[in-house]
Amino acid sequence: MSLADQLQAAASSGDLLPASHDNIRALLAASDNPLYRASIEELAAAGQWAELNDRFFQALKFGTGGLRGRTIGKVVTKAERGSAPEDQRPEHPCVGTNAMNFYNVSRATRGLVTYIKNYRANAKLTGKPSIVFAHDTRHFSPEFAKFCAKIAMDHGANVYLFDGCRATPEMSFAVRQLRADAGVMLTASHNPPHDNGYKVNFNDGAGIVEPHATGIIKEVNAIKGEDYTPLPEAQRGKVTTLGNEMDQKYLSRVETMMLQPELLQKEEAKKLKIVFTALHGTGGVLVPVLLKKLGFNFLTVPEQDVRDGRFPTVKSPNPENAPALKMAVDLANKEGADIVIGTDPDCDRMGVGVRDAKGDMVLLTGNQTGSLMGWYRIKTMFELGILNDSNKNNAVLLKTFVTSPMQDAIAAKYAIGCVNTLTGFKWISSKLAKYEAALPNDILNRYRDLNAADSRAARLKHSKFLVFGGEESYGYMGDDFSRDKDGNGAVVMFAELAAYAASRGLTVAGLLDEIYCDVGYFLEVNQSKVFEGASGAAQIAKLADSYGSNPPKEVDGSAVIKVRDFRKDEIKDEEGEVVSKEKMLFVDLADGRSFAVRPSGTEPKIKYYMFGRSVPATGQKLSVDELNAAKVKVTEGLVNMWAWLDKDIEVRLAS
Repeated sequence: MSLADQLQAAASSGDLLPASHDNIRALLAASDNPLYRASIEELAAAGQWAELNDRFFQALKFGTGGLRGRTIGKVVTKAERGSAPEDQRPEHPCVGTNAMNFYNVSRATRGLVTYIKNYRANAKLTGKPSIVFAHDTRHFSPEFAKFCAKIAMDHGANVYLFDGCRATPEMSFAVRQLRADAGVMLTASHNPPHDNGYKVNFNDGAGIVEPHATGIIKEVNAIKGEDYTPLPEAQRGKVTTLGNEMDQKYLSRVETMMLQPELLQKEEAKKLKIVFTALHGTGGVLVPVLLKKLGFNFLTVPEQDVRDGRFPTVKSPNPENAPALKMAVDLANKEGADIVIGTDPDCDRMGVGVRDAKGDMVLLTGNQTGSLMGWYRIKTMFELGILNDSNKNNAVLLKTFVTSPMQDAIAAKYAIGCVNTLTGFKWISSKLAKYEAALPNDILNRYRDLNAADSRAARLKHSKFLVFGGEESYGYMGDDFSRDKDGNGAVVMFAELAAYAASRGLTVAGLLDEIYCDVGYFLEVNQSKVFEGASGAAQIAKLADSYGSNPPKEVDGSAVIKVRDFRKDEIKDEEGEVVSKEKMLFVDLADGRSFAVRPSGTEPKIKYYMFGRSVPATGQKLSVDELNAAKVKVTEGLVNMWAWLDKDIEVRLAS
């Protein structure tokens, strides 16, 4: 039986989805690459219809920041394996319209260049467009970056290409410094080793938002094949290699995020010992350089300093999860270190561990870490005179709706603004773009070249000054010179916070309890349900839709008093700006608990965010006994809430 007949028979029997059938036929018609046909034939002959559905049920879509998907299939074909040993990465990436491979990054790059050319033409800009390309340590990331750079040049764009792996925030910084039209980062952030991604930032250095996101994907979708004719040589772009010079510019700004370098002169702070792990990723490029230059006492995990896309020492390179930091914790226990810090493969997220009152190492959540750093930076800026009563109205803390309301409470205590955005750092960065645009033209024209002090002064006088930005998913920002969450900067901010606690004879955990007593105890518990592949995408959509059409009336015995449906309600943020529509639902209960539910934009899962709190009366503080009692009660409330929601999920999927 021919391949066409096999595919038709599988589609007729329901083994192969109609969309998968159509996408396979379209790919084979658009390309004569023998790898594609060989892999599809092998999977069809073996009856691997589920694998073919996962690879072809859709064309890979732009999510919260670009493309993301499997670059190594659940089933690796002999054609994809090629000459590579079984314990190594396959020679070729996964074949499929729903996979991260050369076919899709080619289409993405050509679509991006076309969109940028149209954008520049409409803006009456002259000269060639320019794009910064960077990559992390993931499978095929270096090859993808070089491949995309060549395609962009063939289509008339000048290219800036880093000479090795770098962190996502440095790519963003480079876009701003070079006045490039866009930046592309080849990464899947903290996803498992089999994934990769294509993250697009626009000319402000931030992740793409509308109308750019829709405009780019429209151009990408219009491209049906991977063959193209390069422009004549005189019209092609040129490549500039980025290396140490850009590193030094970026490092000089990250160093300014430390507010009190003199802390490290205090005897107790000098004793602070840090263990850092890059988890085989790009954090190993600059974090050790920063910590050494700033004077911190630190050591790294040697086995995890190795840059390896297999991430061989961890199940998943996600510093949110305890197993990813186990080797660092073990080393900290052996060496008597006080804190553990880990960054993900593209170094835009940071997870930490700290000693508790018993001396045990415990991991902080992203909400706790962000609340600590936000509190410290606000408090310290007032103490240093950077913020005062005359300019505090122009200071702002930026966070997402699903990030701890403890940060709203901290901002309120110090009487500075707090603005909530949708999930994803691109929304925080879009606020920064708005604040930048409000600067007077004479400052705006040279804003990206201002030093840290002059930049801060300009924002405090004429616009809004970012004191701290963060989201619960372990992403943080301490300044606006890069427009993405920054693991390098986060390490500096957290290390300084730990030094401050040490200078007062406190552990970080003890300092957190002190803040709880002041503003109230807040606890957030995040859960998710993973549904992979084509069938999983349908289940996620069904669940998400069910909350909009049939929101709960009560949860775990408590009445629902408010539902905010971000898909259809008009919701405004604290500045009166209408929030874009999003597949997210917030539910508030009569007893003070609340939860939010939303499909992930980057992973095959639906996320649940649960919130509990116990706050003192106005003008009062929680005693130590009251705090301990609140921890037990609030924790129990969220455990019970998830048990209820988990059962409700089963009912919704079965209906």
